[in-house]
Amino acid sequence: MESAEIRRRWLSFFEERGHTVVPSASLIADDPTLLLVPAGMVPFKPYFLGEVKPPFTRASSVQKCVRTPDIEEVGKTTRHGTFFQMCGNFSFGDYFKEGAIKLAWELLTTSVEHGGYGLEPEKLWITVYQDDDEAETIWRDVVGVPAERIQRLGKKDNFWSMGVPGPCGPCSEINYDRGPEFGVEGGPAVNDERYVEIWNLVFMQYERGAGDGKEDFPILGDLPAKNIDTGLGMERLAMILQGVQNMYETDTLKVVIDKATELTGVSYGKAHDSDVSLRVVADHMRTSVMLIGDGVTPGNEGRGYVLRRIMRRAVRNMRLLGATGPVVQELVDVVINTMGEQYPELVTDRKRIETVALAEEAAFLKALKGGTNILDTAVTETKAAGGTVLSGDKAFLLHDTWGFPIDLTLEMAAEQGLSVDETGFRRLMQEQRERAKADAKAKKTGHADVTAYREIADSNGATEFTGYTNTEGETTVVGLLVNGVPSPAASEGDDVEVVLDRSPFYAEGGGQLADQGRIKLHSGAVITVRDVQQPVPGVSVHKGSVQVGEVTVGSTAYATIDVKRRRAIARAHSATHLTHQALRDALGPTAAQAGSENSPGRFRFDFGSPNAVPGTVLTDVEQKINEVLARELDVHAEIMSIDEAKRQGAIAEFGEKYGERVRVVTIGDFSKELCGGTHVHNTAQLGLVKLLGESSIGSGVRRVEALVGVDAYNFLAKEHTVVAQLQELVKGRPEELPEKISAMLGKLKDAEKEIEKFRAEKVLQAAAGLVDSAKDIRGVALVTGQVPDGTTADDLRKLVLDVRGRIPGDRPAVVALFTTANGRPLTVIATNEAARERGLKAGELVRTAAKTLGGGGGGKPDVAQGGGQNPDAIGDAIGAVERLVVETA
Repeated sequence: MESAEIRRRWLSFFEERGHTVVPSASLIADDPTLLLVPAGMVPFKPYFLGEVKPPFTRASSVQKCVRTPDIEEVGKTTRHGTFFQMCGNFSFGDYFKEGAIKLAWELLTTSVEHGGYGLEPEKLWITVYQDDDEAETIWRDVVGVPAERIQRLGKKDNFWSMGVPGPCGPCSEINYDRGPEFGVEGGPAVNDERYVEIWNLVFMQYERGAGDGKEDFPILGDLPAKNIDTGLGMERLAMILQGVQNMYETDTLKVVIDKATELTGVSYGKAHDSDVSLRVVADHMRTSVMLIGDGVTPGNEGRGYVLRRIMRRAVRNMRLLGATGPVVQELVDVVINTMGEQYPELVTDRKRIETVALAEEAAFLKALKGGTNILDTAVTETKAAGGTVLSGDKAFLLHDTWGFPIDLTLEMAAEQGLSVDETGFRRLMQEQRERAKADAKAKKTGHADVTAYREIADSNGATEFTGYTNTEGETTVVGLLVNGVPSPAASEGDDVEVVLDRSPFYAEGGGQLADQGRIKLHSGAVITVRDVQQPVPGVSVHKGSVQVGEVTVGSTAYATIDVKRRRAIARAHSATHLTHQALRDALGPTAAQAGSENSPGRFRFDFGSPNAVPGTVLTDVEQKINEVLARELDVHAEIMSIDEAKRQGAIAEFGEKYGERVRVVTIGDFSKELCGGTHVHNTAQLGLVKLLGESSIGSGVRRVEALVGVDAYNFLAKEHTVVAQLQELVKGRPEELPEKISAMLGKLKDAEKEIEKFRAEKVLQAAAGLVDSAKDIRGVALVTGQVPDGTTADDLRKLVLDVRGRIPGDRPAVVALFTTANGRPLTVIATNEAARERGLKAGELVRTAAKTLGGGGGGKPDVAQGGGQNPDAIGDAIGAVERLVVETA
């Protein structure tokens, strides 16, 4: 029975028995304590905790789950995996123990023909909590399970809680006897490999208190309403129903292993190391697709780091299996094809998933090439110095420069017999984070002690902002800092931070960039202002430099902003409000603002969306915005209470903190937002808004970038010019351009394939001659040589393997060929089984050659690849390989 059918039967069975079918929640947990959903009951947690009243008394779901504590163990055993599906049925104050037990038994033992799973009753064993007489009685007397197949276990195994004070209760597990080939008899209490747990029934009937661990907590009493939470592992049931040994042989994972086998030529079940790699690839690629499908994007923090880590482990394991080019496209496709029946959104969103996955693969392959050389060199240097620990600064370099997750460095170093100074690495990472925080703080404070600004505020009060109605005006210098230090005066050429008692300059905030301009003192001194920040609330700090004269505290001055810049920013800010409302109209209220930046003539707007916005929708949004401009709607702002603003339906703006009185910006009858920024007076002043496109910037967050006014017109004018030039080149009308250009690119691609085919054939033609040139070194056939410059790594590898294949298998053979690509030397070395029995391993030979070339390399005993910096050393490298063969053979 296929997994999709197991899922269908589960939901159908419970729906027919009065349960509301609840679709799987996103893997992105709606819970600040969780990165990802690790259990089927997580979406129902608010109901069990009493935080929200459930809209149903019975529910059933098949929930996507990801657990990552044991990533390093994935593949090493057949029991560890990261993604799984948890089938659950839930009761909220409805049926309890007897109802849950009878439903579970019915579904498991009903014949396949009648909608069940058809498990043999005599192969099912039951465990109950040690004090749960009621559950045992139901199993024995109501269901009819023989007493000898019911076992009692303690709190550690058969008592459930969330790990915090709240609901808890005993549980009962249903286990399947896989037979004597999986171990000794005696039930799940004796052997959980033979008697595998498939379904756990949790009876929530008590409230627990605080305590540590799974056993050390008090039971405070009964819950006012008793609930049921059950979980059946789909992969485990599939393993049984499909008659396979483990979850990696079930339908949704075996197809991925088969594809990896097809791409690498390595068979599953032949060798331990390759089996581990194949299992890693299957598990991690499936998990990656499911995470990307739910909006997770690769990154260096949080769930983005989880995705990056498992994707890069999968790609690297494909390389270990012998893959030489990109593989993610085909692996992603097979996952989508096999999981798409259960989750159709994967098929619908295929393009975005592929785009994210392929981009991460490309970035990692680039990093892997450079980073592996760095790592190999560091390993060689460490071993040469007699060390066994790779330094933390090398691990940090690999992470910071080449994007190597620390877990990957640990794994690759361990393969070479070294550990890694993780403490040193994490210290450097913390220092980097602290520097980043300091830089961000410096933007606000200019490296000055924030107390200096507070003292100015205490002495003079807040800066009065006059910029809503004025672009210039009289003012007084009430505070001055030079190089971050309070000073009574500043001279020509000094970088200064100036605090005024009143100012038309807008300080950066709410996504709007700061004003620029100048401050002219009545003494004749002039300050050019390039930025304005508020390091403490209410105090605007004008950052700039003294162009002429001397500035002193207490001086009167005249402040003037750059009006052209202000107007361009105001147009962008008003356009942002229009875009926000248009997106909410198109996508719904979930398209809430998640950030923005309003700069002269352009803006970016971030908003919540689980999926990419279709191009047609974006076009409709753009049209709607420009239609509003044509309506010439007035823009006005007013101050009101926060409660009144809410009653009027005003939308809160991202990143702003609001007091009791707030400023509300209204654009006709179209938009109403809380906002402290500056805006146009009428939408006609925007002229034109052009959305450039949208993209993902994180899990569930999209970004739209756009141009406004003259900038938008200039962009369209340039596009028109480009279109006219393309028309002239291809001799076609504008609407014919896509088809004509596509045809031209197709012909070019076909020509490139022919050239590539010809070049590869030419390289392989050299194989016979190379075999004839083999030297006999103590009975070992040694083939060395340098092939034409420009030969790719893939073609060099094919040639090496072709030459090795032409040498009789019973004769020890080493093939070491070299080339120069992009000005750098490259080598691929292969050995046959007879040579490896003589101690000749490709990885060791490559490291010797690569060291001579000034680089590094590595690989498996049968084939390895390396490179370096000095192409002139290829002859010396060939000699080094030959000497090592002489010494070893």
